[in-house]
Amino acid sequence: MDLGIRGRRALVTGAGRGIGRSIALCLAREGVRVVVVSRRARDLNTLVEDMGGAQAGHLSVPLDLMSTGAPTRLMKRLKALDVSPIDIVIHNLGGTLEISDPFCPVSDWRKVWRFNLEVAIDLNVRLLPSMRRRRWGRVVHISSIASMENHGPVTYCAVKAALTAYARSLGRVLASEGVVVTAVLPGAIFTKGGYWDLAAQTRPDHVKQYLQERMASHRFGQPDEIGSAVAFLCSEQASFFIGSIVPIDGGQGRGYFGQS
Repeated sequence: MDLGIRGRRALVTGAGRGIGRSIALCLAREGVRVVVVSRRARDLNTLVEDMGGAQAGHLSVPLDLMSTGAPTRLMKRLKALDVSPIDIVIHNLGGTLEISDPFCPVSDWRKVWRFNLEVAIDLNVRLLPSMRRRRWGRVVHISSIASMENHGPVTYCAVKAALTAYARSLGRVLASEGVVVTAVLPGAIFTKGGYWDLAAQTRPDHVKQYLQERMASHRFGQPDEIGSAVAFLCSEQASFFIGSIVPIDGGQGRGYFGQS
């Protein structure tokens, strides 16, 4: 299937490893010119080469988006690289930050909030006006099945729920302007060096039990299973996915509602 996005320009945050890396590669295979953002320049350099290099239109911006003023610096860097306009934005920045105490101080809540939601909102405010003027855009937020059910720390679940609600609501606002906003809700995905990789090495019995009891598929998902779906949501064929919330969890989730 031709997704109809060859030559489009995409921005992918949190792209250095795992799901973000896979999304960038899947978009590049569709002929999208991808700008990848992450903290580690080495990871980004490898990714750009794997996508086809700068000669294919792919670029990297090493930047910690959690730092003060980072979204402003990113926009300045994009302007300096002359990569505008951005047609597609993938917000993959996020995680628990290993904050698991439900009674943690508000300062910890703010960190989780910024990591999973605030940076995405900040970038959307800056990038959406151009999409609205051109009446074409795709914005995909990588949320989590934890946004619908109690899968993880309270802080993480609550903020991911806010991210999912934001995507659903914003999608409706922009529905008539050619800008499609969605959220993808991955379940347990196995990434090299990630939580489940480390758990498999240190607590194999826990991992085996988790797969048997929690995952209907009895296996972890792979990053490309998220990346391919995200690429479709960025396509011309996804024009009716207005504010759609798309769980991709191997049967891990058990909720009925909040999906479209």
